[in-house]
Amino acid sequence: MSILSVFAVSSPDQPYKVLTHHDDIAATLAEQGVRFGRWQSGARLRPGSSQEEVIAACRGPLDQLMTAHGSKVFAVLSRDGVDPSQAALRDEHVHDGEEVFALISGRGQISLRLGDTVYAVLCEKDDMLLVPAGTRRWLDLGDTPFCLALRLFASEQAVQPRFTGDATARQFAGLDEL
Repeated sequence: MSILSVFAVSSPDQPYKVLTHHDDIAATLAEQGVRFGRWQSGARLRPGSSQEEVIAACRGPLDQLMTAHGSKVFAVLSRDGVDPSQAALRDEHVHDGEEVFALISGRGQISLRLGDTVYAVLCEKDDMLLVPAGTRRWLDLGDTPFCLALRLFASEQAVQPRFTGDATARQFAGLDEL
């Protein structure tokens, strides 16, 4: 089940709002310029699948998603367990272009810092989150990552995160703590 936990930046220990109904999550995020929806990958893949397997299984839906959002580049996020060679995105960062995060299987929590509020979105299979360029965010996959997702961007430059150096993200509960 998808969950949106809303925190005041000044109170990272306790959300003041928790939503579990998809339409309520979408409406709350839409007020902030963030789109939350559903997509159908049609794939029966598990986290840990290779990029080649993901592309082969999701080519049609991936092409549709890229066309719908004007994306030119995509990355496969496939983690089944801890992989020290993978860059940690748990620290606050921004991307220069909008990001489409589309879950194929597993789960991941994307937290967005918008002004004085943090929106922690627990995404699961077939969830899609569109995050505007420049939005401060961090991604938590938990202590034992289990996530297979596509991340779409408008350009190669937009794929690279720019870390803000702000430690705020580490003050908030991660995926395993909420």
